[in-house]
Amino acid sequence: MTSSQAALPRRWLFVLTILVGSFLLFQVQPMVARMVLPKLGGAPAVWNSAMLVYQALLLGGYAYAHWLGRFTVRRQAIIHLALFVAAALWLPIGIAEVAPPAPGQEALWVPLLLLASIGPVFLVVSAQAPLMQRWFAADARAGDPYYLYAASNLGSFAGLISYPALVEPSLPLAAQSWGWTAGYALLLLLVAASAAARWQSHAALDHIAGGADEPRPALRRQLHWLLIAAVPSGLMLSTTTHLTTDIVAMPLLWVLPLGLYLLSFVIAFSTADRLTQVITFIAPAVLLGVGGLALLSSGGGSMMVALASLAMLFVVATALHGYLYYLRPATQHLTLFYLIMSAGGVLGGLFAALVAPLVFDWVYEHPLLVLAAALLLPLPALLPWNRWLGLSVPRARTMVALLVCIAAFASWKMVYSWTGSFEGTAAAWGIAIFVIGLLVISWRWAYVLVLALLMFGIGGWNTVEESFTGMRVRSYFGVYTVTDDAYRQQRRLAHGTTLHGLQRTNSGGRLEPTTYYGHQSGVGLTLDKAEALAGPNAAVGIVGLGAGTLACYRKPGQQWTIFEIDPVMVDIARDPSKFTFLSDCAGDTPIVVGDARLQIAEQPAGKFDILVIDAFSSDAIPLHLLTEEAIGIYARALKPDGVLLVHISNRFFDLEPVLAAEAKARGWTAAIRMDAGSGDDDFSDLTGSNWVALTAAPDRMRQLTGGVKPRKDSNDDGAWVPLAARPHFTRWTDDYASTLPVLLWKHLIGGRE
Repeated sequence: MTSSQAALPRRWLFVLTILVGSFLLFQVQPMVARMVLPKLGGAPAVWNSAMLVYQALLLGGYAYAHWLGRFTVRRQAIIHLALFVAAALWLPIGIAEVAPPAPGQEALWVPLLLLASIGPVFLVVSAQAPLMQRWFAADARAGDPYYLYAASNLGSFAGLISYPALVEPSLPLAAQSWGWTAGYALLLLLVAASAAARWQSHAALDHIAGGADEPRPALRRQLHWLLIAAVPSGLMLSTTTHLTTDIVAMPLLWVLPLGLYLLSFVIAFSTADRLTQVITFIAPAVLLGVGGLALLSSGGGSMMVALASLAMLFVVATALHGYLYYLRPATQHLTLFYLIMSAGGVLGGLFAALVAPLVFDWVYEHPLLVLAAALLLPLPALLPWNRWLGLSVPRARTMVALLVCIAAFASWKMVYSWTGSFEGTAAAWGIAIFVIGLLVISWRWAYVLVLALLMFGIGGWNTVEESFTGMRVRSYFGVYTVTDDAYRQQRRLAHGTTLHGLQRTNSGGRLEPTTYYGHQSGVGLTLDKAEALAGPNAAVGIVGLGAGTLACYRKPGQQWTIFEIDPVMVDIARDPSKFTFLSDCAGDTPIVVGDARLQIAEQPAGKFDILVIDAFSSDAIPLHLLTEEAIGIYARALKPDGVLLVHISNRFFDLEPVLAAEAKARGWTAAIRMDAGSGDDDFSDLTGSNWVALTAAPDRMRQLTGGVKPRKDSNDDGAWVPLAARPHFTRWTDDYASTLPVLLWKHLIGGRE
């Protein structure tokens, strides 16, 4: 045995145990989120709620590991292995039977469901990182255990990235669950082996647990740890929400902020001190340059803004986590340190995922967390001009105060310039504020003020002003904004970056269907023929209310039912001061609030002649509404010759193969209407759309389409064409569905439609 091996006994075993445990944690997170889709759907807020539960369970695991620290390694191992075996009763992983939420109760229901489904196994596995570090350090020859936390986050990152890239496309959920169970068994063996490696380490453990080397950290130091840990955690969630709400609704975007957050730990807790120092040095400038965009409420779908926001998150998180590592205590207080770190993560997650959606009407938690980061970051003197000029402290402070006043004036000029559409002038003032921010980095109060002024100058004033108009509202499912365009005589409803409704404000055309719902769209062609297809008493079901545009297709005598998951959307559509489609055309139409899939399952069989599925959340894909089981629910609710109409317009996914495979498997007839909309007309109120019609009755399809035309005629007025099927495409089910095969990779880079 070499001297190096003697100094680091069984290091590989502890590294492997931590890697496997962390890998399993971040495999189970997306796996369970995928399992819960049929019950609630895939809104970004669902993921944020899930993340909050995971952070709370992680805190519980760290608290448990801290409590175990009072015992010898032998007793710790006995207790821990016993709990491992007991938690195995929750295997294989599955979703607990919990009654569906009442409308508006989703924020509480999601955590309850996840706790009941994976609480015990997640808690016991989450204890691995601090507990294995403590056992590792129980041998006096082992050295500093903190670097093992980098291995923990490396395993977490590998688990997170491998799920959407490898696991989900390759395995159905049942196989994923059993694979995770096998990983759990492997982890149990590794924990047992790690315990055996330290079975005789009584003396070393007593030395560590006794706290003889360093007194318990003061409360002030512990609060400092808490805040430093809370800000990156909250910033990770707020970045996810901000990007998907106001910048670009890119698929799988939630993976990137979380992955970068984990990588920041890998760097900060590793031996890469120089890299951490470089990132910490540039962090204030990056926070100033990119954080200045944090109050911008319309990023125009810019991928550059999205990438800049992700870069800022990574830099700031690495700098703060590096600072946290610098402030770490001696080894005997290791579990206390990780416990407080975990509590900080929960605190940040609680603010971003639960409190903010209830308190704010926009993603205000994001700029607030950016400012909090500015208050906590180490601020090295990037440009020490006061020393270069030989200024005394009072004179330097006077100069800094003058620079802040200039920044305030520039911020006001920026607001004025944007209002007057002087973009070039506004950009010049923005650059001036940024330069002033660089000059005052050494004075924290001035740096934070200049950053806030830059935020207000770059769209912040308009964002805050809109909060006082009553035309923006936030719910668990997103941020909805109603805006007027006097020039085009239009009123618009936006959900994040996606247009969800438009009404003309001129009296002559205010009840004309617009956006995706014009008379030449697939849904317009179908609803205009509803009486011809099903008679004067046609029963129509609409999934997805939006601004209520489709309501004006309703004819006297028809029986309509609308399904909408978000009560806030119902309030908007029913408010005639915002939109009048519903009140003017179909005010008595019953609206069923709740998840459409669950609510349609409760409808009488054979109720609808036409069922319209139009349930996109921003540009998120309603995966749970397109599986075999979901289509089966719709088929039961339709009459034997009923028509199912599905809206599949999407910037990032080609959903034709999904429905083509479903139609083939059921022996149904299917066609698609690809409507080009109004093109680039400056007064356009018709948006391009793709609608798929499916029916079990070929005669009904011929009656609807007049005959399906060749694909090349897809832009002809009223033309329906065959669906584009893919050979060997795997049919989506609740157990297996991967979005990667239908992802339009070339559209990931570029602007909005």
